[in-house]
Amino acid sequence: MKEKTLRPISGFWVLALIAVCLAGGIYGAVQEYVAVPVILFVVAGVLCTSVTVVQPNKSVVVTFFGQYVGTIVTSGLFAVIPFSLRKTVSLRVRNFNSVKLKVNDVEGNPIEIAAVIVFKVINSAKALFDVDKYMAFVEIQSETALRHVASKYPYDNFNESGMSLRANADEIAKELATELQERLSISGVEVIEARLTHLAYSTEIASTMLQRQQASAILSARQIIVEGAVGMVDMAIKQLKESGVVELDEERKAAMINNLMVAIVSERGASPVINAGSLY
Repeated sequence: MKEKTLRPISGFWVLALIAVCLAGGIYGAVQEYVAVPVILFVVAGVLCTSVTVVQPNKSVVVTFFGQYVGTIVTSGLFAVIPFSLRKTVSLRVRNFNSVKLKVNDVEGNPIEIAAVIVFKVINSAKALFDVDKYMAFVEIQSETALRHVASKYPYDNFNESGMSLRANADEIAKELATELQERLSISGVEVIEARLTHLAYSTEIASTMLQRQQASAILSARQIIVEGAVGMVDMAIKQLKESGVVELDEERKAAMINNLMVAIVSERGASPVINAGSLY
């Protein structure tokens, strides 16, 4: 359905003509004419059916006996074909908040997800004639696209490779907006933005997945601590060797490395033991 822009005449001229017809009809009735007042009153009534008002950021789609005439996109007072049918379509930006959907991610984990869709109508003819109730069409297609996108990615990527719903919210939002635009283009709707508003594991697995996240975080932190401790021990051994403060054989070096690693990696404060003797 291609939209045709209608440029009707100003409604003020028609209102003036209606006033003239009414005045002439009243004058003819006073002068006791029969045909002239009737004709003038009928003409005034017919002209009244052609006057329409278009509000700002709204459009009026005009049809005449089942034929699409055009769309008025300019606000103001206008006159169109008498007895034509006019339907108003809002061109303002709107929000649609989806309900919390329960979806399985790509790994089969049940998650809860919701999104907000910002859109507006850019083709009034398509919105009215190509789909039935375009608002309901937007809602259903938005939920369908959200389910499809959510099922393509894991909630969280513990391997730190690839995209996930939690870590790549911006990329997921762009993909959701692109897919929505493809689905809603038939209805004359432009998707301005799509954003996730809710993302969580379902209640039946939330506690288990929380433990998994905590374990993964602990392992990552331990790995960083160990890497840092190894670097610190290596630096300490090199500085002792270069300064010549003490000569360390392999056994003493191993003992020092063990003590330093324990002191650095341990979660509790180190409790040093003073050894006044010798290792041998």
